Amino acid sequence: MCAEYATFGLAPAMRAGGVLHDGGYQVHRDFVDFIVDGRPLLFRLSDLDAVSPLASDVPPAIFTAQVRSLLLESPAPLPGGRYVVYGCPECEDLACGAVTAVIRSDGEDFIWRDFAWQTDEHADLDLNGYHGIGPFRFRGAEYRTALNALLNGSAPDTRRRVLLIGARVAVLAKLAAALRTIGVGADIAHDADGVPADELRAYGAVAFGLATGERDRAAVRRAFEEAEVPVVYVDGLAPIVPLLVAQIEHALDRGTVAQRRLTGLTAADGGADIEVTSACRVTLTAYRLDRLSRSHTHEIFDGVLEPGRHRIALDARAVRGRSYVVARTSGSVLVAAVTR
Repeated sequence: MCAEYATFGLAPAMRAGGVLHDGGYQVHRDFVDFIVDGRPLLFRLSDLDAVSPLASDVPPAIFTAQVRSLLLESPAPLPGGRYVVYGCPECEDLACGAVTAVIRSDGEDFIWRDFAWQTDEHADLDLNGYHGIGPFRFRGAEYRTALNALLNGSAPDTRRRVLLIGARVAVLAKLAAALRTIGVGADIAHDADGVPADELRAYGAVAFGLATGERDRAAVRRAFEEAEVPVVYVDGLAPIVPLLVAQIEHALDRGTVAQRRLTGLTAADGGADIEVTSACRVTLTAYRLDRLSRSHTHEIFDGVLEPGRHRIALDARAVRGRSYVVARTSGSVLVAAVTR
């Protein structure tokens, strides 16, 4: 029985893409997450790398069908009245595993219960149930209003195209290729002069190369301001592609600090201080440039951290000279220069 009410809401979220230390890639996915009692439901599921069915890159007809399904306007896709709540961010195939729940109506209310990890058509609650989560009873009016807003063109803004400004074409070309590989569109230009406002609206971020002068940066900012297009500006730290990708991924994160797992990162010679809001897997990678401007990568940490602030020791050999660290979870990325 589920007598007490929980609040229901929606908020923009992302599965952070990136160029990994082993040379692999992780795809960027924007989606709308479920906010239960003011907190992302995904955070209750420990260290789960997944996205909701309300992903921004699915065709509009499928997105609409997913919303109407959650409103119980169509039959449940799985036996027992079960619906996929979170799925694989790479392929969304049930065989890869998904979090499912029974969703039903009770008068005007909506109830989500019997959460489980599922890899085929039938869920085994005894073996794979999330026994500490739910059931949740949502007020019908609040629930319908939140989901119907997605159908009425009020979906959160998830622009994931980046304008790269700079003179070092070779570095920008490599950066653009890496961004496109993870699913983030990228264009290269020397400036934004004469670009129509409609085209500028496609961008969620602008990244400046190190060689871009202040006059050129100001001109680009002015072009976006005159077009009334709000974007995030990124000042590239170093000509290291994985580092720049991480900076841009952070800039594209539309979630509020309260809706992020990774909320703090600072680094000095002795160690890095990382703050997380819920238990999650965190990787910490160091990047540095040597005297010949060659880049070096060192994996510092890969493990699950509990909520709170943590100190991770930094190998002195990994942070000599100009050095930077990237902390990454499945849903967010932070970058910090190593200070001395």
